[in-house]
Order: sequence, then C-alpha cells, then structure tokens
Amino acid sequence: MIRCGFCGHEFDEGQVKTGCASCPMSSGCRMVKCPRCNYENPPEPALVRKIRSILKKSGS
Repeated sequence: MIRCGFCGHEFDEGQVKTGCASCPMSSGCRMVKCPRCNYENPPEPALVRKIRSILKKSGS
C-alpha cells in the first residue's frame, strides 16, 4: 500500500497512474501518481514493503 503524501489516500501499486509521457524524466522516473488527486509520490521502497509483509504475517 502506498499512502499519498498530499491527500492521505491509500492505494495499491496496481492502481497507480504512470508518470507523464511528455515529461523529460519519463524514461527514468519512477514516481507514481495518486489515483485520487494525481500527486506524484515516490514508490514504496522494497525494504519497507518487506517489513510491512512480515508484520502483517506476524499480526494475523
């Protein structure tokens, strides 16, 4: 889950909008857009994703 830094909306990586095609950084940019407000957020780091999955498994 990614939490938008602007509006606080939580969304899955499958719901993200890709970066702007006209942006000069589009080929190397990994920013993801919030499906609610279009604010560009950095992707969740793999380490954070791993820790979150471990905590989710231990809490169940």
